[in-house]
Amino acid sequence: MGRVIEVKGLTKRYGGVLAVSDLSFTVRPGHVTGFLGPNGAGKSTTLRMILGLNRPTAGSATVHGVPFPAHRAGLRHVGALLDAGDAHPGRSAAAHLTALARSNALPRRRVDEVLHEVGLAGAARRRVGGFSLGMRQRLGIASALLGDPPVLLFDEPVNGLDPEGVRWVRGLFRRLAAEGRTVLVSSHLMSEMENTADRLVVIGRGELIADESLAEFAARGAHGSVTVRTPQAAALAAALAEAGAEVRPADAALLTVRGLTAARVGELAHARGIPLHELTPEASTLEDAFMQLTTDRAEYQAGERP
Repeated sequence: MGRVIEVKGLTKRYGGVLAVSDLSFTVRPGHVTGFLGPNGAGKSTTLRMILGLNRPTAGSATVHGVPFPAHRAGLRHVGALLDAGDAHPGRSAAAHLTALARSNALPRRRVDEVLHEVGLAGAARRRVGGFSLGMRQRLGIASALLGDPPVLLFDEPVNGLDPEGVRWVRGLFRRLAAEGRTVLVSSHLMSEMENTADRLVVIGRGELIADESLAEFAARGAHGSVTVRTPQAAALAAALAEAGAEVRPADAALLTVRGLTAARVGELAHARGIPLHELTPEASTLEDAFMQLTTDRAEYQAGERP
């Protein structure tokens, strides 16, 4: 199977709660694959099952064709950042990485190399308990890189990073993929995936929603909306609906129209003698496509005040 992560029919129940449901997807080398979904979608549970930290109720997750726990010296095969708080606060960054290196039979020089790579060389002797969240994220990334593995998993890696750090980590992921590694990056932010990923695996409430390239996913939101303001909103709404458009009144004079171009909306209004005070096409975004696909699969949704 090469450097492939393969998930087949993966299911996880916690009592009566179905966290992951019959999930199947494959992550291949040479790409940054975004693992995307709302909070509570089952992303972290899935990553933990891939790493053998949680046992599936059904199905399987393999790395290089076998379950991850079957690999000896696991950091040579898979590097992962799941929780930036994993490092003991009383240890220094160097001590934390040295312990990981020893347990995985890795040379001591790798500690200095990865600390330099993530920008923590100057903080190597400082205790982790005094680190900011961004510094802890960098240390977690250093831990993932320690064994120079062909497969890497990152869960919400930009949390706590400043803008420079976010730009750096995007470049790091692209470089790792360009080297032929398999890179899976989990996030609930479509905006971050838009700047990082080549492919997307999107889940909601533990179920697969999409498994496709970023371009294919973008095409889902390619048809934007048209904002129309007119004193004859009701009449125009009826005409547009008759033409097959989806029309949503925003107020007594304002309509949001989907399914027709701005030009076609203008033609229909002109044909019926309806004056227009505004006709504005609104381009759809990847965020729009993501929200359309996942809104009804989010665990928590804000509601209007009664």
